[in-house]
Amino acid sequence: MKRVALLGMPNTGKSTLFNRLSGASARVGNWPGITVDLMSAKILLGGHIAELVDLPGLYDLHGFSDDEHVVRHFLSHHKVDLAMIILNGAQIDRQLSLALQIRSLGLPAILLLNMEDEAKRAGITIDTQAMGRQLNMPVLAISAKYGSGCQQALQLAAKTIAEHPSPSQPQLIASKLEADNQIEQEMHQIVESTVQMPLQLNDATTDRIDRVLLHPWLGLPLFFASIFLLFQFIFTIGAPLQEGMAWFFDTLRSAILEPVLASLPAWLNGLLLDGLYTGFSTVAAFVPIIVLFFLVMSMVEDSGYLSRAAFLMDTIMAKMGLDGRGFVMVLMGFGCNVPALMGTRVMRSRPMRLLTMLVIPLSLCSARLQVFLFMIAILFAPSQAALVMFSLYMVSFGTIFLTAILFKGKFKSHEPFVLELPPYRFPTPRQIWLRGWQEVKHFLQRATKFIVIGVVMVWLLTHLPMDAVPASPETWAGSIGRFFAPVLDPIGIDTQLAIALIFGFVAKEIVVGSLAVIYGLQGDALTQQIAMHIDWVQGMSFMLFTLIYTPCLSTIATLKSEGKSAGFMWLSLIWSLGLAWVISFIFYQTARALGY
Repeated sequence: MKRVALLGMPNTGKSTLFNRLSGASARVGNWPGITVDLMSAKILLGGHIAELVDLPGLYDLHGFSDDEHVVRHFLSHHKVDLAMIILNGAQIDRQLSLALQIRSLGLPAILLLNMEDEAKRAGITIDTQAMGRQLNMPVLAISAKYGSGCQQALQLAAKTIAEHPSPSQPQLIASKLEADNQIEQEMHQIVESTVQMPLQLNDATTDRIDRVLLHPWLGLPLFFASIFLLFQFIFTIGAPLQEGMAWFFDTLRSAILEPVLASLPAWLNGLLLDGLYTGFSTVAAFVPIIVLFFLVMSMVEDSGYLSRAAFLMDTIMAKMGLDGRGFVMVLMGFGCNVPALMGTRVMRSRPMRLLTMLVIPLSLCSARLQVFLFMIAILFAPSQAALVMFSLYMVSFGTIFLTAILFKGKFKSHEPFVLELPPYRFPTPRQIWLRGWQEVKHFLQRATKFIVIGVVMVWLLTHLPMDAVPASPETWAGSIGRFFAPVLDPIGIDTQLAIALIFGFVAKEIVVGSLAVIYGLQGDALTQQIAMHIDWVQGMSFMLFTLIYTPCLSTIATLKSEGKSAGFMWLSLIWSLGLAWVISFIFYQTARALGY
């Protein structure tokens, strides 16, 4: 099977072209010797099936970033029959050097000048035939966003492969990557003779918008307002959808599954319904928010606005070892940690990405928010509720900044923050759908098995031995709670609350339901019992611990998958658990010492 490598600089529409050529057939591949997953797809090329591999965006084959290392390693160790080079036609004078570097490897290649529509609006005309003769490779102007020229690109790729049946071997390419050449001089010569550019590009609309959004005083307030409105939209629309999903799965359970499984032994019935089915429905509960999140974020990312937000926040975040993009991901984590972790893929430096992933689980996500609203309503007066909630958000930010400062030496990134501000764009509905669907599919594939395994384990802990009342102190979970009593008593968390925390390890939404099972009550009777059983100091300590300690199984699965390291996942879990205990201990013991 022939293999086609898709190469290009960031923000040139490379992934857009990949999605258009591959449709919904793309898959994630784990290539030998490469620390990141690469998207690949089977496509029809000249009557034959070929593999299209989407390599990370890079500025220079000879650079030192993680993405550039991945591309060099791939080209040096895997046979490539054709290099499909994607450049932004509107920025050809700054990007042609990459095509010259790839040409020097001796690989069969074609050059696709993307964003043809933007180049025309900017008054740029390119003689593709003359450029092709000087580059000694076919050159074609396309628009991946609208699909123009994409079929011609496939035909051109098939023709080029047929004309070069024996491409250079990886060993030869590896040796060529060690040397540089006079690329800069040749690039200027080609651009000067083939490209006609106006004295000033027609970026008037972009400049007018940037004068407002990048204003020294208004830029950050406008950004925060935009993020707030984005989250408001996602969760305002997503909440009814989540309720609809919950109603559907509850109805499915009561109307079909419970009657069908009623004849099974009690232990097997409980395992299937309370274990496996609960695990499935837990994953499904994330889907509405995940879908909306990626549909909206695909529009925001492709619009060019997140690049400007990263630019605005970079100076502040750099003092904590992060950069502007890290701040955007942290804000996303306040909605849901999982898509925020997945969003760190935009970072080219692995140490920077790992540090950002380490702090994201400390964000006060919407799942934790449900627990806090429940506890605050029970333990605090309405006049105090807003202050308590605000303090929890401030603690969340404080733990994020503290973690970044303490670990920035371990995850030190030497890569400068290079950012090119693209023009504002609006993606097509097809782009939005393909991006959203692929991310949702990958999330479900990664998270489902971990959720199911975790829920089954929790069910066993809370239902064994068989003669014990489910989720009671007499179960194995209750024994675990008593075992950890010497550690949890100093922070005011008793056996009942400890069992709830075990449920929270699976998903924070389960904590409230587990308290109802533990106390055997619901509604007003439950709230009155909790208010009698614990005081506000214990409740606040419990909320602080819930805020910081180990995230849900979906987040843990994503940490392992995106970090490509079990060690990194354990570092995140141990740090967050230890930090949660220390902060809860300081609060609880201080409050008790003051007589509360």
